[in-house]
Amino acid sequence: MTPRVRFAPSPTGYLHVGSARTALFNWLHARSTGGTFVLRIEDTDAERNRTDLTDSLLAELEWLGLDWDEGPYFQSERCDRHREVVEDLLGRGLAYLCDADNQEVAGSTLVDGLAVRFRMPVGATMAFADVVRGDVSFATDDLEDFVIWRSNGSPM
Repeated sequence: MTPRVRFAPSPTGYLHVGSARTALFNWLHARSTGGTFVLRIEDTDAERNRTDLTDSLLAELEWLGLDWDEGPYFQSERCDRHREVVEDLLGRGLAYLCDADNQEVAGSTLVDGLAVRFRMPVGATMAFADVVRGDVSFATDDLEDFVIWRSNGSPM
C-alpha cells in the first residue's frame, strides 16, 4: 500500500517549529516511500482564522522546500459534506448531541448551540498496524467520546 500522509495547519497563527517538524516528517515519509503528501488547511475556526495567515503558512512551507502533491484543500469548503456525515451518525445513534456541560441531549438532528460527540463503543478493543509503532491496540473504555461538531455549527 502506498502511504498517503497529510499536514493540516490552522490559519490561526504563524507556522511554529513543532508544526514545521510534523510537516517535514510527513513530507520525508511521502517522498521516501513514493507516497502522497496532502496539504489540508484546517480553517473551520471562523472566529480565529485569518486569510493572511493562510498565505503565510503556504509561503513558509515553500520556503522550507516542502511541496505538496495535493491541495491545499480547505476544510471550510467541505462543511456541507461534514454536516451530512454528522447527521447520518446522529440518525444511526453513533453520535449524540451534548450541551456545554457535556451532558447528552435527546435528538437526532443538528441543533444550533449544541455540539455533537462521537459515541465510542463500550467494551471494545481497537487494533491497527502503525508504520512506526507496529501493532497497536487499546480498549475503547479508556477513551472519552470526542467532539465531531462544534456548538457554533462548524465541524472539528
